[in-house]
Amino acid sequence: MELSQVKLVVSDMDGTLLNSKDEVSPRFYKLFHELQAHNVHFIAASGRQYFSMIEKLHPIKDAITIIAENGGLTKRGNQELAKRLLEKDKINAILPLLRAIENTFIVLCGKNKAYIETEDIHFPKLLSEYYTEFNTVTNLSEVTDDEFLKLAIYHTNNSEDFIYPKVKHLEAEYQIKVSGEHWLDISHHDANKGYALSEVQEEFGISEAETMVFGDYNNDLEMLKRAHFSYAMENAHPNVKQTARFITKSNDAFGVEVVLEALLDAKKKVLIDG
Repeated sequence: MELSQVKLVVSDMDGTLLNSKDEVSPRFYKLFHELQAHNVHFIAASGRQYFSMIEKLHPIKDAITIIAENGGLTKRGNQELAKRLLEKDKINAILPLLRAIENTFIVLCGKNKAYIETEDIHFPKLLSEYYTEFNTVTNLSEVTDDEFLKLAIYHTNNSEDFIYPKVKHLEAEYQIKVSGEHWLDISHHDANKGYALSEVQEEFGISEAETMVFGDYNNDLEMLKRAHFSYAMENAHPNVKQTARFITKSNDAFGVEVVLEALLDAKKKVLIDG
């Protein structure tokens, strides 16, 4: 399979496209416009809230597809392409279990806003990096005026060690994803980045051989499997490195940009060679 065949590029945000300062590089934006000139479409896929993603990618927000909330919501511009909702009765049924896990904060992720019930004065500041639209409420069980995409649970130490073992038994009914060192998401069983990506691939008529994907954590595994050109970041979780076909440099060493430059070089060579 030739690199020059790629028509669709998909990138995770945290730990992948964003550096450790949570910034998108000017180098990426330059490459993005070159990719557009070669008719390559770009998808940003993240566990983040949709509003947070478009804030980070504001200069190009109307020219890309956004897969937010780990596949819970897919949008292009103002057009909602797909969503997978988590029923409120299921949410309320597992809230007591989550509240019993020490050193955790629960985020109820709605389509319009996120909701937290903590009185901790520090967590809202941390949350604002990932969720630009959120309210503090007295009881998450009583929030009804929204559509709900997932529950995101933050552990002050490590989500994989301290949250996942206590919710693993729910995997037959829910999508359970360790989405970061401190984060774990509980979603509709079919809500994952890979499923959302497959819908966009079908819409555009783009094959796995024509798709390039970058990721760094376990919530990227399904979408990495949807692309021949699958790249794990050097800073990626071991599961991601095992799943991806290729490894690129870390997010702080412009790992995504290095590969995109190679992609553009391959496309330019094809044009030159005729």
